[in-house]
Amino acid sequence: MVNTSRQRLPRQTILVAGGAGFVGSHLCDELLALGHRVICLDSFLTGRLKNIAPLQNHPEFSLITQDICDTVEIDEPLDQIYNLACPASPPHYQADPMHTMMTSVEGTRRMLELARKHEARFLQASTSEIYGDPLQHPQREDYLGNVNCTGPRACYDEGKRAAEAMCFDMLRSGRVDARVVRIFNTYGPRMRPDDGRIISNFIVQALQNRPLTIYGSGEQTRSFCYVSDLVGGLIAMMSKTPNPRLAVNIGNPGEFTVRELASFVCSLVPTSSTIEHRPLPPDDPQRRRPDITRARDILGWAPVVPLADGLPPTIDWFSRELAETVDSASERPAGLTAPKEAAE
Repeated sequence: MVNTSRQRLPRQTILVAGGAGFVGSHLCDELLALGHRVICLDSFLTGRLKNIAPLQNHPEFSLITQDICDTVEIDEPLDQIYNLACPASPPHYQADPMHTMMTSVEGTRRMLELARKHEARFLQASTSEIYGDPLQHPQREDYLGNVNCTGPRACYDEGKRAAEAMCFDMLRSGRVDARVVRIFNTYGPRMRPDDGRIISNFIVQALQNRPLTIYGSGEQTRSFCYVSDLVGGLIAMMSKTPNPRLAVNIGNPGEFTVRELASFVCSLVPTSSTIEHRPLPPDDPQRRRPDITRARDILGWAPVVPLADGLPPTIDWFSRELAETVDSASERPAGLTAPKEAAE
């Protein structure tokens, strides 16, 4: 289920920073399927080797283990660079906020310089978090946002905003053909069980018969985009000629309350889980839904996978992941560690 026609284009050499992550590994898969050469760059801070293990023997795939905050040298010519390198879930990006900020700022600067050196087309994976706790609904790309620049989410929100600024500065100066997409909540196979975001939390909790944690009233909303749809949007943006020279939202405009999502997951997972309410963390957005008019009009892109179709394979993925974790844990003195939880 990929929202892009697999029309083979001239072979390109493509660097995917963060290519061993949840989204990055799916992007690597699709680019290889389209006939490109793919170089995966990842520090494995949150990426996982198992995500790209099936690609290790592919003749057009190679792996570089490195942090994008360090100097990156690529000996062969590059045609495109996708920058997806940054922790994206609150527990992960808040674990080391300074490194999160520097990944978005210094890391993006280095990737832009690499693109300039190679005259490569560049795509920055930004985020709906740049809108903060929005006062506009749904969120259009011309909305300037409502971000707390000193709050616990600022390392990610402000880092991504700074990365966007650098991309557009490099674009305006004519030094890099840079593009920016703002990614809304994405889910699917290869999410980590300790991801800490709402879909992974609810599925893992339901599978383990633990209470589903709802932060606040549960009336806050999210919109969920299946990973294959997102990958199609990323490729559509990278492939668009001429450069749209505008940030573009990529997400699914279907909107659900947190309470509705919890009920949906419980209807798909045989579970004895109950609902447990907890206080809402600071700056947690109350409503989030993308306006995808630009994506439709400029890219000809729209999501095709509804939540009802995307949740079952995601649940199957987590079920296998937890079974493997239990099997591994049975060989160690320590038991299964529950995933860290966070509101998203």
